[in-house]
Amino acid sequence: MLHCHNHNAQQDMNAIREDAEPNSAAAVFIAKDLSKTYQMGEVQVRALQDVNLTIYRGEFIVLLGPSGSGKSTLLNILGGLDRPSSGSARFAEHELTGASDADLTRYRREHVGFVFQFYNLIPSLTVRENVELVTDISHDPMPASEALRLVGLEERMDHFPSQLSGGEQQRVAIARAIVKRPEVLLCDEPTGALDYVTGKLVLEVIERINRELGTTAIVITHNAAIAGMADRVLHLGGGRIQSVDVNTHKISPSELSW
Repeated sequence: MLHCHNHNAQQDMNAIREDAEPNSAAAVFIAKDLSKTYQMGEVQVRALQDVNLTIYRGEFIVLLGPSGSGKSTLLNILGGLDRPSSGSARFAEHELTGASDADLTRYRREHVGFVFQFYNLIPSLTVRENVELVTDISHDPMPASEALRLVGLEERMDHFPSQLSGGEQQRVAIARAIVKRPEVLLCDEPTGALDYVTGKLVLEVIERINRELGTTAIVITHNAAIAGMADRVLHLGGGRIQSVDVNTHKISPSELSW
């Protein structure tokens, strides 16, 4: 791993990364000419157009852009929840584009943790039970108590979702996503339903998972302030990556303000 003390060198290196033939060992995702068209009644909607992208192991990526810019479509294709209309996407050595439904299910189960805007917790189960649900289908899960410790909720394990605040429920959802030790954590507007203070707490948890476990994190947001905590910020618009920013000085979630 190169550590560039010269910030310009670091910036140049990251800029080169975007176009250079990637080192496949370090690349988690490689997308080539990715396009997605939806049929909406009589109209064809182009959600993604010719997206080329490489994401590296351990990176913290923010996908930034307005509604309808293609962020969720891109995240869903990388996460194996959707398929492109054309182009290719691969995760490490797994080719996603031509994979069968069973292969994609196995890929999601073994490699990907998802966090959405809404928490999707099961109200009749305790916090611990909600997290343990996932461990039954994982080959090497961490104990539920460990996942809850990482999100700062080990004291609330025996509570039910209705006894938690929205921010606490979202942190349970993150614990559920990481308990199977996924290589990537894909977060679609994880702070969208939360107030400012709570949203920052949730971002701190995601940043901690990225830093302490080395989990590659991709976070969708329309909140430009969140971009400061990313390694790279991909600006999407009209189904395309319009620009890429490299942060030579990442800031911690606690320093964010919006």
